Amino acid sequence: MGASEGSRHVPIWPRDDLLALEPVPTSLRPDVCVVGAGVAGLTVAYRLLRRGRSVLVLEREGVGAGETSRSTAHLAFALDDRFVELERWHGTEGARLAAEAHERAIATIERVCEEESIDCGFRRLSGFLVPGGVDDDDLLARELAAARRAGLDARMRRDVRGLRFDGVAIEFPNQAELDPVAYLAGLDRAVRRRGGHVAGPAEVVSVRGGSPVTLELADGRHVEAGAVVMASNVPFHARVAMHTKQAPYRTFVIALPIAEDAMPEGLVWDLADPYHYVRTYAPKGGRPHLLVGGEDEKTGQPSDTDPFGALFRWARRHFRVEESVTHAWSGQVLEPADGLGYAGLAPGGEENLYLITGDSGNGITHATLGATLIDALLHGDAVPERALFSPSRKPIRGAKRWFQENLNVAAQFRDWIAPGDHEDDDALAPGEASVTRHGLHRIARHRDEAGRLHAFSARCPHLGCVVRWNDLEKTWDCPCHGSRFDPVSGRVLNGPATQGLTPAGAIHPSREERRP
Repeated sequence: MGASEGSRHVPIWPRDDLLALEPVPTSLRPDVCVVGAGVAGLTVAYRLLRRGRSVLVLEREGVGAGETSRSTAHLAFALDDRFVELERWHGTEGARLAAEAHERAIATIERVCEEESIDCGFRRLSGFLVPGGVDDDDLLARELAAARRAGLDARMRRDVRGLRFDGVAIEFPNQAELDPVAYLAGLDRAVRRRGGHVAGPAEVVSVRGGSPVTLELADGRHVEAGAVVMASNVPFHARVAMHTKQAPYRTFVIALPIAEDAMPEGLVWDLADPYHYVRTYAPKGGRPHLLVGGEDEKTGQPSDTDPFGALFRWARRHFRVEESVTHAWSGQVLEPADGLGYAGLAPGGEENLYLITGDSGNGITHATLGATLIDALLHGDAVPERALFSPSRKPIRGAKRWFQENLNVAAQFRDWIAPGDHEDDDALAPGEASVTRHGLHRIARHRDEAGRLHAFSARCPHLGCVVRWNDLEKTWDCPCHGSRFDPVSGRVLNGPATQGLTPAGAIHPSREERRP
């Protein structure tokens, strides 16, 4: 869930209004237990409580500790994977259903803000898809045609206030934005007012479908519920079923002060690879900021470039910003092979077990539509897009992308036969790390800024890949399925792993432990 403890980078969103978790009830057997207190989990809880269900939300760290607080909250039905691709993967009707589902999700968020008096800066505005290079006009023309076939009211624009791009842009009216942490805080309060429990810290390590569904916590306790919704960003109950169908990426964001007369008039996305996304945000009583995101890279497979520096240089080229970066952070996104996220009954036939995952860069809206879909399934309502977002669907038309991502995962196991760094603890300076070989074992070593050495097995507890050092964020990251670990404690920062790294002392005593 949360990754901020393993990072020096903190999002711009204020966190003052977030409530503390309740203790986990000892005797409660709710109608539904939700795992994860982000927008997906709390929206599920909110909708079920409105229907009269009893709900327990279990959270490992705290409300807002996960990916919701790291989102830039572009609320868009102009989807990240583009309608040309969605039409190829899901047909014209599938692309239309996907757009409508995300459009309804934005309307749902707007209605919740009004009904629950959530002051989170929700506002409607246009989104603009701009060129990523000098020859992108044809791509934009094809995307406009596909978007219109999907039912979107989109049009070409040449002059857009605040944008410095060559060529035309597509305008998508009636998108939206908000402060995701303020929205989450309001949603949390609404859940508790209606009798829901948001409890923790509770680390769920296993779940078994059935009637009832049984969850096991890390401390040995068990919780039973009529149904369980896994809303923890990345599912961990199935070791393989979902992780071969989606790939983990790190996405990066910077915030820069910007003059009001230089602000773009809406959300901005480009066609570059890696791509970029932009919005503005004005803290209460503070200066407006430009939030620039992108430069995505596979988790555990960092590029040689500094993504924050690349974002700053890109922002200077395309916007009138003069000052330095005030905030920089990253988040984890999951990219499905066929461009659409997953929401519904978990694959594998386990009874009463549901999940929401695979946001594909549209996290807040996918979380909301996923929660709405699962609420409908639990009550037997008709869901036109049920098959479209089903976690059991096969990415047949996205097979090429699926094959490429899984070939990439398989290639990461070569780290087990690579020679590794030289095993010399004294050679590590403060802040440095290395993966060394010790017989048949790989050891992940890190010396913190105070000079203390921390050593763990480099084997990811999920499926056994060798973790790699993320020097930008100071974490150990798995290059296969995206689990991330704190370098000092070894604990899990991002799943799907449910156990932390094994201390090296459990494998063999380190050199420092052998010293008298």
